[in-house]
Amino acid sequence: MTAGVKLIPKVELAALNQAVDFLKKKCGELPPFAMALGSGLNPVADRLEIETQIPYSEIPNCPLSTVPGHKGRLIVGKLGGHRICVMQGRMHFYEGHSLTEVVFLFRAVVLAGAKIVFVTNAAGALHNRFVPGELMLIQDHINFMGLNPLIGPNIDELGPRFPNLMGLYDPKLRDCFVASAKAAKLPLREGVYVALNGPSYETPAEVRLYQQIGGDAVGMSTAPEAIALRHMGARVVGMSCITNLAAGVTDQAANHEEVLEAGRKVVEPFCTILIGALHEMERRNEI
Repeated sequence: MTAGVKLIPKVELAALNQAVDFLKKKCGELPPFAMALGSGLNPVADRLEIETQIPYSEIPNCPLSTVPGHKGRLIVGKLGGHRICVMQGRMHFYEGHSLTEVVFLFRAVVLAGAKIVFVTNAAGALHNRFVPGELMLIQDHINFMGLNPLIGPNIDELGPRFPNLMGLYDPKLRDCFVASAKAAKLPLREGVYVALNGPSYETPAEVRLYQQIGGDAVGMSTAPEAIALRHMGARVVGMSCITNLAAGVTDQAANHEEVLEAGRKVVEPFCTILIGALHEMERRNEI
């Protein structure tokens, strides 16, 4: 079995079911729309009319995030009149979690009722056509992490052995975000996200490679979660907050404080586009 992946299917399913039972007791059936907030975007949760909030530490079997800027709370509340579920912070492979642990809460949220999961992250731009502070709708990803959350015996109760990843980032949901940004006259880029293990930032030589294979932005999350979600039949939409230019694109060294600050600056347009997209999904009967 691949190093770092701890997966015993029936035990894993039992652990998930304990978390799901807990969430349903606390929140009832979760809303159909769930969102995971990446680095710097945690302040988005402050805009919610909070109905229920649960620290990850209270959810049975849920791993904990150790990264600054990831508060570690699951919140159910309203944003722009829409009831949604928010994962305020996520777990990362570079923290020492297995990918099974990284995707655990995402799986539990879907089993508890979510049908659409909006995955966000902080990312470095791989070319200077992007500017820090911009938002990039994810068209597709390149998984350079060298691992997949589905490695090991398949959990048949969750999904098929060989899920198809064509259209992983749902085109109809992406169209709703594009329409929202256009209506609000806000810029919204689109591009391919390259997922890496981290926690070190990329070398200039690595950045040149990722440029050559078609990447637009690079980060340390999202691909495992998206794969696990598709495996379960959930619909996925993703967005990157461009926080910096990658090494070699600029001479300035990246740092985590820069990432958090860029996220804080983009909260207003992010919320505007998100609320508009939720309205558009409802209008088009996508949610």
